[in-house]
Amino acid sequence: MTPESPSPARTDDDLTLGAPPPGCPAHGRGPGGLHRLHQVEDLGDLYEELRDEYGHVAPVLLHDDVPMWVVLGHSENLQMVRTPSLFTRDSRVWSPLQDGAVKPDHPLMPHIAWQPICSHAEGEEHLRLRGAVTGAMSTIDHRGVRRHINRYTQRLVNEFCEQGEADLVSQFAEHLPMAVMCEILGMPDEYDERLVQAARDALKGTETAIASHTYVMDALGRLTARRRAHPEEDFTSHLITHPARLSDDEVREHLRLVLFAAYEATVNLLSNALRMVLTDPRFRAQLNGGQMTVPEAVEQSLWDEPPFSTVLGYFAKQETELGGQRIRKGDGLLFAPAPGNIDPRVRPDLAASMQGNRSHLAFGGGPHECPGQDIGRAIADVGVDALLMRLPDVELDCPEEELEWRESIASRHLVELPVRFMPKPPQDIMDPPSPRPSPRQHTGWQVGTPEARPVPAEPDQRPAEPVAPAPEPAPRRPGAWQRFLRWWRGY
Repeated sequence: MTPESPSPARTDDDLTLGAPPPGCPAHGRGPGGLHRLHQVEDLGDLYEELRDEYGHVAPVLLHDDVPMWVVLGHSENLQMVRTPSLFTRDSRVWSPLQDGAVKPDHPLMPHIAWQPICSHAEGEEHLRLRGAVTGAMSTIDHRGVRRHINRYTQRLVNEFCEQGEADLVSQFAEHLPMAVMCEILGMPDEYDERLVQAARDALKGTETAIASHTYVMDALGRLTARRRAHPEEDFTSHLITHPARLSDDEVREHLRLVLFAAYEATVNLLSNALRMVLTDPRFRAQLNGGQMTVPEAVEQSLWDEPPFSTVLGYFAKQETELGGQRIRKGDGLLFAPAPGNIDPRVRPDLAASMQGNRSHLAFGGGPHECPGQDIGRAIADVGVDALLMRLPDVELDCPEEELEWRESIASRHLVELPVRFMPKPPQDIMDPPSPRPSPRQHTGWQVGTPEARPVPAEPDQRPAEPVAPAPEPAPRRPGAWQRFLRWWRGY
């Protein structure tokens, strides 16, 4: 991920590269008239402009005017990620890196530099590392995960439900994925506000990002040492005990990969799904009317606002052609789900519903397709569902056009999602979420004024006739649909 900064804003590159000030027609352009992605205020508009000018694959510039291709077409993106014989994630073949044009202090180096992890490996090494990750993923108890999601949702909602207002980004979406991932990895005791903020800071690329990254890695190092000595039934233990025999460094690096990738992607997915449910009247009406489920709303969000707008990067192993463009050996390419998902050839009408269609690019494809996408979907599905159960009257507390995003080359992160609702009392986190009403307030304002009580009638002295006791009604068994919903939600 690239460092995030509020958009629009003037970046350091505006000064160091002598770029024109914002508003000038030449702003955001470099050699050859190519656009500098990191200086563009609205990447969505730029992608459409590039599509009109170049077609489905367009040339752009990264920081320091490093050339790159951005893949805009849906089928072209799939062709790239599904053809490992032509395109690799190994940046060591990237020509600008080999030529010295990409310096060690390049802003994107932490995200492009080759690392000994499955997302950068190829061939037998990729199979070994990826096999360990997917093998550990296969041991996850998904019903247990849903229970964790429900309980952490209850805990988070309890922290603000009595206030009648909240920011669902900072108080909910940024916390729920980290809490659930800590449970899955086997480090629930490490989950706290500091870990959440350290992960956010490390991903933003701030001045304290290195220290924050070190804090997270120290926690993962402690976890690796504990589970190496005493394995348990969690993801980390199964990663360590997998026949691939990963070293401690490999285990720690893959825990970092899983934690950071799953966390950032799921925070964005959860925020976007909540925003969609709150702001689009079609979805709220359909949800309330039973015509659209929360998972379907989440899937629509994956089409319209994928968690990662681009992924850095893929690299050509040999000269080839993609989308009508000549791609030379060593060229770099950006996998771009955001513009690919709105390719006019796939979605001629962006207002049309995409219910039941999972052919979006949000989770990638090919050998490096996201192995944890089901966990991300579950956190969004169950989290949104449980929150709406607790706060059925929740609504946006500002005009929709006032919502703001932090935009980078790689993602678009919602800054705040202020909401209001009727105050609710906290609930036991072990109970299923329910729209429990607030306690009824007393109407009598006089202190100590007793309520009027009916005068008891004189008891009848005549002996009562014996009455046969009425049979107790048999407890009503929940219907099949109610039993299925309780099982699905993990109660």
